[in-house]
Amino acid sequence: MDTGKAFILVGAGLILLGIFLCFSGKIPWIGKLPGDIIIKKENFTFYFPLATSILISIVLSVFLFLWNRK
Repeated sequence: MDTGKAFILVGAGLILLGIFLCFSGKIPWIGKLPGDIIIKKENFTFYFPLATSILISIVLSVFLFLWNRK
C-alpha cells in the first residue's frame, strides 16, 4: 500500500474514533452492558468495560471483514 494512502486511512480512522468518543456519552448502553465490571470501594472505583469492548471488537471485525471482501 502506498504510504500516502496509509496516512489517509489512519487519519480517517482517528477522526471516526474522535467522533465516537465525543458522542459515546450520549449513547445510553455504551459502558452499561451486563458483563461490564464495576468495583466500588470507599475511595476507589475500578471500571472495566469487558462486554462493551467485546461488542465493539465484534462490530469492527465484521466491518473490516466486509471491507476486505471488496
